Amino acid sequence: MSDVTLKGMTWSHPRGYDPMVACSVLWKQRTGVTIEWDKRSLQDFESFPVEDLARAYDLIVIDHPHVGQITAETCLAPLDVVGREAERAALAAGSVGRSYPSYNWQGRQWAFPIDTASQVQAWRPDMLSAAPTNWAEVLDLARQGRVLLPLRPPHSLMVFYTLAGNLGRPAVEEPGAHVNPDMGSRVFEMMREVAALVDPACLGMDPIDILEQMARSGSRIACAPLIYGYVSYAIAGFRSNRLAFADIPAEGNAGPVGSALGGTGIAVSAFSKARQAAIDFAYWIASGEVQRGPYASAGGQPGHAAAWDDAAVNAATGNFYMDTRATLERAWVRPRHDGYMAFQQAASDRINLGLTEKHDAGRVVADLNRLFVESFRHPALS
Repeated sequence: MSDVTLKGMTWSHPRGYDPMVACSVLWKQRTGVTIEWDKRSLQDFESFPVEDLARAYDLIVIDHPHVGQITAETCLAPLDVVGREAERAALAAGSVGRSYPSYNWQGRQWAFPIDTASQVQAWRPDMLSAAPTNWAEVLDLARQGRVLLPLRPPHSLMVFYTLAGNLGRPAVEEPGAHVNPDMGSRVFEMMREVAALVDPACLGMDPIDILEQMARSGSRIACAPLIYGYVSYAIAGFRSNRLAFADIPAEGNAGPVGSALGGTGIAVSAFSKARQAAIDFAYWIASGEVQRGPYASAGGQPGHAAAWDDAAVNAATGNFYMDTRATLERAWVRPRHDGYMAFQQAASDRINLGLTEKHDAGRVVADLNRLFVESFRHPALS
């Protein structure tokens, strides 16, 4: 296969790009197959049409809520190929929380997890003796001007989902019953309270923006209570100040349950002219050996439990994995039907409008449920 060159698309952050390049160098040494990686912004990663990418790339790093759209567009190749059942069983056994099954849709496996994340908590160990463990402690810090919260779409909806899940009433994938009205109203009021205490700029900030501000010299921000974990910031020397990560603070007695699952998976284009070579790479880079070895050492945030359990991997990251594992294991999988991605944007915008214009909580939740119903009838919400 020495004459084969594949093109891959990932997302533009050291966590998303560097390990793909590093592992591809090793793959070329093993197989002779060259893989050239391009990258796109985090915002594009969350919204850009997968079909367009599939027509231009052999390998694509995707987010699990895309799988319903992918199935409808038939733009990716299923990875549950005959003869590799034992390898898939090993990948499934190594799933951190529901990462592996999150890419399974309508009985097929559309991607393998290579990066696992959920909303966790980021904090400054040089400012706090410990991370807050409950929401009241978060509000106390917020009143001191020491908290930021990513609320740029789609992260406002992710905060909403995580709080609902933590309160014991996660959203469900049923039209007409997506968000419990009473619980949804309580969640929105919680968001309204904390949003009034943090910098209004949070409405335009994603997790990277927040983490960059927390880690910079002179920052007063000590805590981001609900934010997608980024292992890069837990590595000494990545930024001026190292951040620590912990389980989400709980509201109630259930502990760190209900966080909105994130992370990424490696997928193969249905249009690839070298599909087998691409599938071979997907199986290899998702394997436990690679994930806890070259993938992690290149700054990746592995999707395999072999890495999350590894003492050396944890030592290099300030125990990032061990300190957030409980949250990941109890994380909630977002809806994945064709139409969800448009809903995610519209629902996030509705939450932000409600926060900005101080809309009634019941009205906001009713609109979220209406938009969810429409997402099944009108995938584009147009």
